[in-house]
Amino acid sequence: MPETTSDDRLTPDLWRRVDAYLTETLVGHEAGLDDAVADQSAAGLPPIEVAPVNGKLLHLIARMSGARRVLEIGTLGAYSTIWLARAVPADGRVVTIEAEPHIADIARANLDRAGVGEKVDILLGRGADVLPTLVDQEPFDLVFIDADKESNTIYIDWAARLGRAGTVVVVDNTVRGGEVANPATENPQIIGVQRGLEMLGRDPRFDATAIQTLDAKGYDGIALALVV
Repeated sequence: MPETTSDDRLTPDLWRRVDAYLTETLVGHEAGLDDAVADQSAAGLPPIEVAPVNGKLLHLIARMSGARRVLEIGTLGAYSTIWLARAVPADGRVVTIEAEPHIADIARANLDRAGVGEKVDILLGRGADVLPTLVDQEPFDLVFIDADKESNTIYIDWAARLGRAGTVVVVDNTVRGGEVANPATENPQIIGVQRGLEMLGRDPRFDATAIQTLDAKGYDGIALALVV
């Protein structure tokens, strides 16, 4: 029988060591990505970018799905944006939405330094305001949602409206340290995540699942959906 790890060994130290091993073995380090995180930190932005293993996962999902047009809701320092931009072909495009102008400036510098700036459009404003302006564009092949959780249902709805049959939707931070399963929560972010997952489960436009994750960012998860 395969060797198993008992629950009492599953400590933060263990999962961080495993994450570091997986990162070193399968992801590695690259100046454009590492510098983006460093500049984000130096500017005082929160360290809430995706973990390296999840950035690589986004990159692979984009390539596996043949995505040419990608929509990202929530840019921050552009760490995940770089991963996505490197996944689309030479004639591909990543459109990313950022609410704060000074954060968008940091993201732009990081994208240009990483050599992918010409593939990325940064749109300024709140997602709920910017998304309706994209209705006349070509449909997106992949949508990555990683912004304010209170608006998840708005973003998920627009993912379907701006996508097509076969569009892949990835929603980040869907477990929130386990609080997503707390029916009594009064935290608006957790409630936003719950409403988003419930929407993915009942809305006939989607076929979806979600998984729990343990990585450098702790205990969380992602939802993965297909627009049908």
